[in-house]
Amino acid sequence: MEKRRDVFQAIADPTRREILCLIAKEPLNLNSIADNFDMSRPAISQHIKVLDESGLVVMHKKGRQRFCYIRPQKIKEVDEWLEQFRQLWEDRFNQLDQVLNNLKNTKNEE
Repeated sequence: MEKRRDVFQAIADPTRREILCLIAKEPLNLNSIADNFDMSRPAISQHIKVLDESGLVVMHKKGRQRFCYIRPQKIKEVDEWLEQFRQLWEDRFNQLDQVLNNLKNTKNEE
């Protein structure tokens, strides 16, 4: 049975976030990913496994190499969840802007 991990658990680790940034530019094999970090290839493989189990990446074998591809639809799920907070903060900043403008106008009237 395939194990599924939570997407947010997967992106909680800075190394995994950096791996996602790398493969967002282009699919990379495991050695190419590992070359970007000061850690062992097995450690990178473990990070890739977590990303794979969360559905954020998919692995494809080409010849003897395994390439890691990002799954944009899973990233979109994170973006959609974050959208509620973007709107909340945008509303709060708009309210703050209104208060500051009111204060400025009151000061100018005096």
